[in-house]
Amino acid sequence: MIEIARQAQEALESRSLPLQVAVMGCVVNGPGEAREADLGIAAGRHKGHLFIKGKIVRVVPEDEMVEALVAEAEKLVAEGIEARLAAADAGAEREAEEDRRALFEAKGSDVNHSAERIQMIRKTIANEQEPHPFSG
Repeated sequence: MIEIARQAQEALESRSLPLQVAVMGCVVNGPGEAREADLGIAAGRHKGHLFIKGKIVRVVPEDEMVEALVAEAEKLVAEGIEARLAAADAGAEREAEEDRRALFEAKGSDVNHSAERIQMIRKTIANEQEPHPFSG
């Protein structure tokens, strides 16, 4: 996802479009977490789920994610949010839901291992705050 985000940033910056864009690594939670963004894409199961204000509008092959994001950004600026939501692919939401369910079943509710990461961060912070035994 880091490479996809870099490519998207590079492509969008050169166009100077007045949009807030999110590139998310997980289709299970990504569109919901980034629902305040004007436009976004979330990756999963070798697909990109393209969303506007958290609503899935298209599902594209993984290798077309950046191009689809840029094309949708340009259309969004030219036509507006309501028009682009009205132009959403009728089957996109269903396809995205099937992908989310499959990932949820395969990986569980915490696909990003957030609970483990939070615990590791708390432990690191606690260790950093403890006085060194040889300081004094």
